[in-house]
Amino acid sequence: MRKLTLLISLFIGSSFSSYFLVNSSPSTVLKEISLEDHFIQLINSNSFNEKFIVPKRDILSLGIKGYLKLKEEGNMPEGKPLTVIDFSLPSTEKRMWIIDMEDGIILHYGYVSHGRNSGELMAQKFSNKNSSYMSSLGFYLTAETYQGKHGYSLRLDGLEPGFNDNARERAIVIHGAEYVREDFIKQTGRLGRSLGCPALPLEITVEIIDLIKGRSVLFIYGKDNNYLNQSQFLNA
Repeated sequence: MRKLTLLISLFIGSSFSSYFLVNSSPSTVLKEISLEDHFIQLINSNSFNEKFIVPKRDILSLGIKGYLKLKEEGNMPEGKPLTVIDFSLPSTEKRMWIIDMEDGIILHYGYVSHGRNSGELMAQKFSNKNSSYMSSLGFYLTAETYQGKHGYSLRLDGLEPGFNDNARERAIVIHGAEYVREDFIKQTGRLGRSLGCPALPLEITVEIIDLIKGRSVLFIYGKDNNYLNQSQFLNA
């Protein structure tokens, strides 16, 4: 997997901000709106690859908010990354980022599928119900790995009641799929779709799962007013 050496600094000047990100409370960070804006601006300005697209400002801000909340509550081990999936983007675009929150490196940027009944090119509908075959929004903690029908896979624990807390019961996991590849996009005009799981390209699945397994934060964003208005993480 190619690492994108994008370095992020929160403090004005050249000093890195990993200490601030990891050790500050959410209330401290959210009150310092200009500092958060500076963080997001630096992600964009420090990109060393012209084709590299960073998460949208508002979506990254929400992801950081939830990450810091879980960090403050002691719900994850030290050194775990933040994964952001932006389902407001079409499946033909790379829309998954893994960010090392200790030193500000973006570790991965790539394709991810959405659920069959969430939409064709765009994910427009979301559900927490069994057999809906839709994606579920919100914050998750990654859990244990296993070998299943899709090979090496990663279980997810949904943290948001009513939005994704049925993830285990629905078998919503991270796995690889042959329909998550650029050739599939060229043939069909979109990625293939899962039964609700965020599926990855087969050739990088093992590496990605090993990078984020073991109680790291996953944030799946989508344009859904019910979620955005009702999420306890986003509206605390």
